[in-house]
Amino acid sequence: MSFDLSGHNAVVTGAARGIGLGIAERLAQLGVRVCGWDRDPSPAAGHPAFAEMLTVDVADETSVGAAAANTLERFARLDILVNNAGVNGPTKPAWDYSLAEWQRVIDIDLTGVFLCSRAFAPHMRANGYGRMITVASIAGKEGNPDACAYSAAKAGVIGFCKGLARELVDAGVTVNYVTPAITETDLFAEMDAAYIADRKARIPLGRFCRIGEIADMVAWIASPRCSFTTGAAFDVSGGRATY
Repeated sequence: MSFDLSGHNAVVTGAARGIGLGIAERLAQLGVRVCGWDRDPSPAAGHPAFAEMLTVDVADETSVGAAAANTLERFARLDILVNNAGVNGPTKPAWDYSLAEWQRVIDIDLTGVFLCSRAFAPHMRANGYGRMITVASIAGKEGNPDACAYSAAKAGVIGFCKGLARELVDAGVTVNYVTPAITETDLFAEMDAAYIADRKARIPLGRFCRIGEIADMVAWIASPRCSFTTGAAFDVSGGRATY
């Protein structure tokens, strides 16, 4: 990339592995000082992409509040928030879901985005600048069979980001989201082989999304160059998305 983000500070949630780690690495390559948040940060211990790494449960209000205060104490200013932490949940019909299984997906994938965004919105408003980016999913647009909880959470994220974007539109803070197709990450462990094959078959380009492709898109949205788009989806679906 021909631009850098030197001097910017970022939080990336779910940063210890997979998409979150890829995003953190790309931001760090562009000069961003990254604080990684993860419920289990040990896989990324000592990784050079991170200036700080904190243990955070994004579904827990107290944990998020403490981590936000800690981050601002260490960094003084936050320019970029990447809401990436998420789970897929069991791959089975909605009528076979227990309430506990449903609630876990909603708590992490939707409520976690709300809690983290809420934690930093006043700070970004006060500074007159910010970039909030959420990793949503094509499932939030189309719905995925055998993943109704995940689809519902990601659709909720899309609605939340659109509403928040309009609340922050006068403050120099943009709120956008990316909608990837299925990407080969640790979440595959929560999916059965038939589910994975079905999702791949839905992608016109005929392959899974790559972590680096999501990371590059997020880096662009996180930059000052992406200045006239807010409340919008950035598609990374290999041609699957129809809107």
